[in-house]
Amino acid sequence: MAEATEGWRRCSSCKRWIPFQTLYWVCNVSTCSRRNTSFVFCSVECWEVHLPTMNHRESWAEERHSPGRGDAPRAAAAAPAARPAAAGQPRPPQRFLGRPPPPVQPSAASAPRPAAAAPAAAKSAPKEILIVASRLKDYIRARSDMSTSDRVLEPLSEIVREVCERAIENARRDGRKTVLDRDVPRR
Repeated sequence: MAEATEGWRRCSSCKRWIPFQTLYWVCNVSTCSRRNTSFVFCSVECWEVHLPTMNHRESWAEERHSPGRGDAPRAAAAAPAARPAAAGQPRPPQRFLGRPPPPVQPSAASAPRPAAAAPAAAKSAPKEILIVASRLKDYIRARSDMSTSDRVLEPLSEIVREVCERAIENARRDGRKTVLDRDVPRR
């Protein structure tokens, strides 16, 4: 705890101490200001350093004041206590100094589900055509000056369904409820 006397917290970019009762900056994007990440920056320049990594669409630095020396222990006491890591479970990498992120603990919600436990909605999903016929026909005509049969739409829709199922499985494996572009298998 001897390090805590040097300042309030370390900057997430340059790792310099942010003094007590001084200005600091945080990112307005919610994923950067969550309890587990809570990035803090000593200057706007340090905030700008994290932008290329985080890939924000629209963001800005918000000005804040660090607590006083007497307020820091109360703020640390209000923070949730870190749980010990389970045996044999690797610890997540440290992203910044200061309050470390809690260890990753697998939960039933984030564990990948077997195919039999898939949601009922997936089993009863309608076998509709997923391809926009006019767009497909326009594309094929522009590329090859050929016509397209309506019977092409069903096998292409089946291919799209298979790719979507793999993307859903990848998102589930990562413990997310949102399918992202990185979940779609590449050829």
